[in-house]
Amino acid sequence: MQTGEAVTVVRGEEELLARTAHLFASATDVACAANDLFTWQEAHAAAPSPLCPARTPETRIRKVYRSGMLLDPVAARRLETIRDRNGAQIRITADEINETIILDRRLAILAGDMRAGRRSYSVVTQPEVVQGVVSLFDVAWRSATDLAAYDARIAEIRQLAPQVLDLLGQGVKDETAARSLGLGVRTYRRRVAELLAALGATSRFQAGVRARELGLV
Repeated sequence: MQTGEAVTVVRGEEELLARTAHLFASATDVACAANDLFTWQEAHAAAPSPLCPARTPETRIRKVYRSGMLLDPVAARRLETIRDRNGAQIRITADEINETIILDRRLAILAGDMRAGRRSYSVVTQPEVVQGVVSLFDVAWRSATDLAAYDARIAEIRQLAPQVLDLLGQGVKDETAARSLGLGVRTYRRRVAELLAALGATSRFQAGVRARELGLV
């Protein structure tokens, strides 16, 4: 563990939980931003995680996730469970986000790199730094889309995503790929564009990389 004046760096979720579980238990305002379901231990157990506190009438829980997650039907259902179980407000964004948890707008936890099988986390209490993190989260929150609305928008491309990603990975020409899916070329290209947007990718190559990161291929 490394400790600074207002920043403590911990290694691994076990150490993070040991230092912060009591803060999650008492928090009434929880904000979370994540690229996937694993950074904050959401997908490691069916039971509620200390990093995903149960909602009380006094608790506000807001979560922002990257849109590529919704291309995985299992992850999409998991997000619905998190929303329904905890009463969390969940929004989706295609933009890059900093994986963060903010408690009562007074403490921020920033997810770091994965080293030797363990992720590092920076626990920040310096008010000026926390306020900056809060401001970044608020911007991401305002520009994101409600889970239900985004899920409805992406439902059709989610069904086609595995086939389209496979065709893109093989370098199949658009005309041939469209024919294999029973689509017109314009429709196929529109679906590819929608897939890239959901993955937050600007190219087909980048889409493949992002899809592998999410375990979609």
